[in-house]
Amino acid sequence: MKSLTDKIYSQVRWQVWWRVRNRVGDQVVNQVWNQVRNQVGNQVGNQGDQVWDQVGNQVCEKSHG
Repeated sequence: MKSLTDKIYSQVRWQVWWRVRNRVGDQVVNQVWNQVRNQVGNQVGNQGDQVWDQVGNQVCEKSHG
């Protein structure tokens, strides 16, 4: 049988352990998320620029032609 103080200590240790893990986990997740977001954002942005270019070409050519 664990004494009451042992139980309290182990609970506190677990809480700290999980708090550390969550904090580290959040940072890692945020870093990965930012990388993914930047990559996806760049791809979408580039495609958007290309589409904008094409549409602009058509509109400008037609309006002047």
